[in-house]
Amino acid sequence: MSNLIVPVILAGGQGTRLWPLSRTARPKQFLALNATLTLFQQTLQRVDDPAIYAPPIVMTHVDYRFVVAEQAADLGVTLGAILLEPMTRNTAFAITVAARHAAAVWGQDITLLVLPSDHLLAAEQAYHQAIAAAAIAARNGDLVAFGLTPDRPETGYGYIRALPGAGARPIASFVEKPDAAEAQRMLAAGDHLWNSGMFMLRADSFLAECAALAPSTATAAQTALENATADLDFIRLDAEATAAAPSISVDHAIFEHTGRAVVLPVEFLWSDLGSWDAIWKAGPRDPDNNLTRGPVTLSAVSNALVVSDHAHVAVDGLKDVAVIATHDAVFVGRLDNAQHVGAMVQRLRANKDTAALTEVHRTQFRPWGGYASVHMGERFQVKRLFVKPGRRLSLQRHHHRAEHWIVVRGIAEVTIDGRVYTLNENQSIDLPLGCVHRLANPGRIELELIEVQTGSYLGEDDIIRLDDEFGRVAPMP
Repeated sequence: MSNLIVPVILAGGQGTRLWPLSRTARPKQFLALNATLTLFQQTLQRVDDPAIYAPPIVMTHVDYRFVVAEQAADLGVTLGAILLEPMTRNTAFAITVAARHAAAVWGQDITLLVLPSDHLLAAEQAYHQAIAAAAIAARNGDLVAFGLTPDRPETGYGYIRALPGAGARPIASFVEKPDAAEAQRMLAAGDHLWNSGMFMLRADSFLAECAALAPSTATAAQTALENATADLDFIRLDAEATAAAPSISVDHAIFEHTGRAVVLPVEFLWSDLGSWDAIWKAGPRDPDNNLTRGPVTLSAVSNALVVSDHAHVAVDGLKDVAVIATHDAVFVGRLDNAQHVGAMVQRLRANKDTAALTEVHRTQFRPWGGYASVHMGERFQVKRLFVKPGRRLSLQRHHHRAEHWIVVRGIAEVTIDGRVYTLNENQSIDLPLGCVHRLANPGRIELELIEVQTGSYLGEDDIIRLDDEFGRVAPMP
């Protein structure tokens, strides 16, 4: 048995409870909400110790494959595998696939540490002690859940009721997010723990319980992995098998029914950062109990969270509020109603005029860099493009639009119909309708340029890719 622990990082969630910052195309795990690093990167850092951990397995949605690879590369972290789900199927399927993959690489008795990628926790002494204790129990065949000792009647978390005992304890029951009265009762009872969503388990023990208790999940995971295909550095799970998997959490599928489940009570700083009030509670606040980020001015404001990623936000004479401003949307609400953001997002999504606000940001990220829409009018659009050093876009052409590029920073290498041009700052070039072209950044700093599009149709699906080093095929933005 290897003494190494294989981290399994779940990074496929598409939650929008932190809208308008978090959206389907860029969910919270890939945002820097509380530090300079994203939550996903902070998770990678916690398992970047080769004396304890093997290279991590990342389970994510196919749409996030490049951001996962980029954010790991930015840290210099080597990943063991990036497994891609064509559609999300909840944690039971994701963990089963990862366990099968780890068993094939490391052996059936390898120990896995399952971590959500969008939580905040302090990797201090208590955390490392908890990891060590959980590993011992898992290697003995237990399926270990980490339960945080609650310090308040929290209605935004799930709970685990533990049976009496010391160390890792048998689980009596799982409790969904309670109302305030029930949360207060459970806190007073003293036998309930917050369900952290973190697990330690041995691959063979977990797979045996999955086969016995959730056979449809076990079969789908096996088939999805057996029929998976390699795509650059990624492993694409079989779409048909994934679609056949039940969408169910590992709590409901396995832990509520197995006799092997235990919960380890732990005490370290932890938050799922699942709502704006959780962000407010977890961050540093001023003497008036306000947490601000970005260009913000406050007057006679208390107990508030005010965040802006662009416009200057001025707030006067309010308390107990959350104000979140992005380029294209602003959310204002009471902090104690922060759990209602999800319902607001559903209302926006149901309206065709606002649905896009829940899906994408004004700034769109791509494996080569990204772009932001600056202005759109009838038959024209202005964008800001940014290209990372050494990267290049696909060789492509458009049916319906011509483009004009103006370099504002860096050096651009532009290929048009086989001829290569080098542009420096303040230089520009025309790309006629239908020309075969490519943009590259041969320099050492980020390339930034302004793109002016003109034509009868300006949608991102008007791209015919002739060559692409990222394996994308037309018509795909």
